[in-house]
Amino acid sequence: MNLPVFWIDAFTARAFGGNPAGVVPLERWLPADVMQRIACEHGLSETAFFVRTGPDRCALRWFTPAVEVDLCGHATLATAFTLFTQLGQPGDRVIFDSRSGPLPVARRDGGWFELDFPATPPAPEEDPAAAGRAAAALGQAPVWLGRTRFDPFAVLADADAVRALRPDPVRVAALGGRGLIVTAAGGGDGDFVSRFFAPQSGIPEDPVTGSAHCALVPYWSARLGRTALRARQVSARGGELRCEHRGDRVGIAGQAALYLRGEISL
Repeated sequence: MNLPVFWIDAFTARAFGGNPAGVVPLERWLPADVMQRIACEHGLSETAFFVRTGPDRCALRWFTPAVEVDLCGHATLATAFTLFTQLGQPGDRVIFDSRSGPLPVARRDGGWFELDFPATPPAPEEDPAAAGRAAAALGQAPVWLGRTRFDPFAVLADADAVRALRPDPVRVAALGGRGLIVTAAGGGDGDFVSRFFAPQSGIPEDPVTGSAHCALVPYWSARLGRTALRARQVSARGGELRCEHRGDRVGIAGQAALYLRGEISL
């Protein structure tokens, strides 16, 4: 069996930036264990698999090297980019049906693609011992600690503190959830910055995490009193996002670049 595969760098306008994702179009679903093994072989933070279900609709699943996940932003952006720029998708909108419900993606001017994702705002952490565990994992105490539907959420004093982080992966994994979102006001890098660490999901650090912005956007929108925000994830590869808070939904826009197209032989 031969399967097409695309390697797309998402949330960047150039190769070698942003977050790389594998995209594998399928005529029908493979067994889950086979998709998991393909994702592990790729070694990327996520590989997306999709099956067309209509002219502008696809079923979509995402796998890290270790697990299948409920929501992934950069691999959704990568899949939309692949459909529109590599596979001749007509129009300017596609809907992905996923574990997190329908996820529309619209193609915008200038090579931007806007994800319409569910908002997952953080609530204050209720466990009094969690602050100490987070401080031990990060090597510094957060100024605020919360928890989203998926992840612990730590706010640090400033953007330099986020950039300087060298967290303990064992202690990060012990915090629970899918991974750890760390953020601060952006200073010169837009409205806010972030990083995302997920050793418990097989990803020591995710370069750019669209789904984390489902929590980051409502948090910073409330803090800053604005619905339109510019964000930067300050990993080594880095990524730029244009975001909008829309109540129970968030708009998350980014660019993408093709790095590789090829064929998987099974």
